[in-house]
Amino acid sequence: MDVGVIGTGVMGRNHARNYADMKEVDSVCLYDVNHAAASEVAKTYDLTAVDSLDELLATVDAVSLCVPTQFHFQTALEIVKQNVPLLIEKPICLSTEQGQKLIEEIPDGLTVGVGHIERFNPIIEEIARIVHNPLYVEIKRHNPASARVTGSSVVEDLMIHDIDIIFNSLFSGDYSLSCAGTYDICGALFNFGDVPVYLSASRKASKKVRSIYVEEEELTVEGDFMAQEVYVYRKPGKYALSEERYVQENIIEKVMVNKREPLREELSLFLRAAREGRPFVITPEQGLSNLRICEEIKEQCTL
Repeated sequence: MDVGVIGTGVMGRNHARNYADMKEVDSVCLYDVNHAAASEVAKTYDLTAVDSLDELLATVDAVSLCVPTQFHFQTALEIVKQNVPLLIEKPICLSTEQGQKLIEEIPDGLTVGVGHIERFNPIIEEIARIVHNPLYVEIKRHNPASARVTGSSVVEDLMIHDIDIIFNSLFSGDYSLSCAGTYDICGALFNFGDVPVYLSASRKASKKVRSIYVEEEELTVEGDFMAQEVYVYRKPGKYALSEERYVQENIIEKVMVNKREPLREELSLFLRAAREGRPFVITPEQGLSNLRICEEIKEQCTL
């Protein structure tokens, strides 16, 4: 397949790097309004940079859209009008209104997906397999400050990853929500019936954290998104007093995780869906739902 990448910032570069190394990809074409940036990435990975969006769309079988969020709607609209399969990096658009308008313009049968990379982190598949009746869930996604992100609050920048996981891999149905935060720090507490699910996200941290914690009646699960490791803690097998100190012995299991690069997995599945004319696993409707929850959080936080 001949593939295009629009936007060659950090995520666009990552898309280009992965496509360049995939057997199912015959060629990769890059476009960015910053022609020098596109040319630099093209030179790094031995790809081709072009001077216009029209030139790119005329030569590719599928496209990754990696431009800043404020340009998603207009650029995606041009792509779907050319009937080119499209993967839009999260969030789908700047607002749910734009997202809904975009969905209405997608031709029947055209493969369009939204890139929520953490859905493809192998620890999520393992945790979803282990967890059956959660009593409490907590996900932390904390970053040091970055000059890379502009124009997006921490909710649609970071927390949206965990919103996607919660609503598409672990829970469904009605929920209540309470939250507090600022433009760069936010905590959101969802309640699915009696089960509290707490998400926290920050761009002010001194330590990068990507973790998930799940409690059930008989076990506790901890996962690290970056290390791609999962540990299961079983109920203590022994209680004792040793030199007047309380001692307990837990059964700790390290889950065998088939480690892989989530973005490469995502892109491979997108190209397969585009080649076969099937929907991508993360549909525009799911992407829009994730964005709608982000807006609900931001409204409560008055961001």
